[in-house]
This record gives sequence, C-alpha cells and structure tokens, in this order.
Amino acid sequence: MRLLKLVPPDTRIDFLGRWRWAIGFTATSTIASILLLITVGLNFGIDFRGGTAMIVQTPQPVAVSELRAAVAGLNVGEIQVTEIGGGVTDAKPQALVRIVEQGDDPDVQAAAIQAVRDALTRAVPGLTVQSVESVGGKVSAELVEAGVLAVVLAVLAVMVYVWLRFEWQFAVGAVVSLVHDVLLTLGLFALLQIEFNLPIVAAILTIIGYSLNDTVIVFDRVRENLRKYKKMPLAELINMSVNETLSRTIMTSFTTLLALIALYVIGGPVISGFTFAMIWGVVIGTYSSIFVAGVVLNWLGVDRSDKPSAKAGTQFADIDA
Repeated sequence: MRLLKLVPPDTRIDFLGRWRWAIGFTATSTIASILLLITVGLNFGIDFRGGTAMIVQTPQPVAVSELRAAVAGLNVGEIQVTEIGGGVTDAKPQALVRIVEQGDDPDVQAAAIQAVRDALTRAVPGLTVQSVESVGGKVSAELVEAGVLAVVLAVLAVMVYVWLRFEWQFAVGAVVSLVHDVLLTLGLFALLQIEFNLPIVAAILTIIGYSLNDTVIVFDRVRENLRKYKKMPLAELINMSVNETLSRTIMTSFTTLLALIALYVIGGPVISGFTFAMIWGVVIGTYSSIFVAGVVLNWLGVDRSDKPSAKAGTQFADIDA
C-alpha cells in the first residue's frame, strides 16, 4: 500500500535561510498589531461593553434587513440584528437583537429595550420575544479580566509544559510563537473592527492549542534528530526536521481550513467571528511554528554535549507520539 505524500521525501527547503525575511515580517506585523490595539482598539461586543441580548421569533419568514430597518432610527445607540438557528427563513424564524448598554441607569436600559420591542412588533405583527438577557458594565469588566487572564494562563501553561517536555530553549521558542499568534489575531480584529466577544476569546485559546500542537510536532522531530545527528549544525538540523514534518503540517492545516471555510460560508453571522479568527489562526499558527519557533530555537541554541542521556524532556517520554 502506497502512503499519500503531499511533500516528496527528499524535500530540502531552506526555511531558516529565509530568517531575515521571516523576522522582518514578524517584527513589522507584531509592532503594527500593538499600535493598532493602542490607537484604534478592539470593537468590543456586548459581552465586554454591557448591554442586552434579545431573541425574537416571527410568525412568518422575514428578511433580517427589514428587522434592522425597523430599529434603525430609535436613537438608543448601537443595535445589532443577526440570524440564528439557521436564519429567519426557517419554519420557526428567529433573530438575535443586541442593544448596547445605555448607561448606569436601569430605567433607561429598560426604556431602550421596550422601544426596540415596540418597533419590531409594529414592523412585524405577531413577533414574540423569546428571551431577554442583560450584561451590566461591572460584569463586562469582569469578563474582560477573565478573558485576558485565560489567555495569559494558557501561554504560561504552555511554557511550563514545553520546558518540562523538552528544554528551556524550546519553551522560549514556543511561547514567542504563541504570543506572536495572539498579537497578530488581536491586531487583525482591531484593523477590521470585527466585533470582539467571548467566542473570539475561545477562538484565541483554540488557536493557542492548535499552534502549540504544530510546534510540538516540529520540536519532537528536532529532538529525535539531535540524538541521531550529533555533529550536524543546528540550523541544518531544524530545516531537516521541518521538512520531514511538512507533509503532516500541510495535510492538517488544509483539512482544518476546509472545515472552517465551510463553517464561515454557511454558518451565518453568529459564528462568523469565531470561524474567521480560527481561519486566520490556522494560517498564522502554521507560519509561526515553522519560522518563528524554529528561528528562536536556532538563535538560543541547544546544549548537545550530553545527548541522548540528558534528563530534559524525559518526564513525558512514555507518552511521546
């Protein structure tokens, strides 16, 4: 039986030979992302800004544009109307209406909710409100803190894990790669002003896991080759390891992207932000696993004097893939 090989076994692409181009792109994009976060900022959704989410159901299919037009002139701040449950053309058409927080006065918020409800009812007779959920400003601030803490703890956990499994040089390379992925994702959302909400935080945590998986696969092959080729220059050895895992990297990224693109196209606006972040994360995570992590590891070097008897990385030797 012949195995499918997307990349010929004799492929010898000099990835580290392009380190100047890679570092130039990485540094420029990272600095640009930080500047965008400082100057433009993220377009926080109701999860982080506070507000009300209302699910409405119409007796017959209604275009979302009609619902948006009905609440367009209410002067109660930002109102978002999106399809849910497959869209408002279903047998039980529903839509999600989001109303930004009106301030600290609950009476003002209640008046805004009632104004939106009345406007929708006038536009679509028979429309019913299925649920109303409000998120206050204090809760939103706590959600922001929890989201930031989740990302920071995830990166720290990755550093400890890679340090235990490999060596500290590998851990630094993996963490630099992950921080790069997170910053570029946040920078892209700041640039495009896509709504940033809790599902996007979940997407970032998923990106961290995906990128780490790619990086660990490459690092695992590097560790194996360090034991086999003790005299080979480190840059050449890293290049060889990346090329040996390139077929697996391309196959995994390609199949993941196929699923994500399908979700983005047919999933509707409710999950569009999440899937967009994941698509970007797969692309940039694959790039950072090859270029950023490898370049950092090559710069830091690895102590090869006591290979293969070094204790570093043997804590999990029994579960290595």
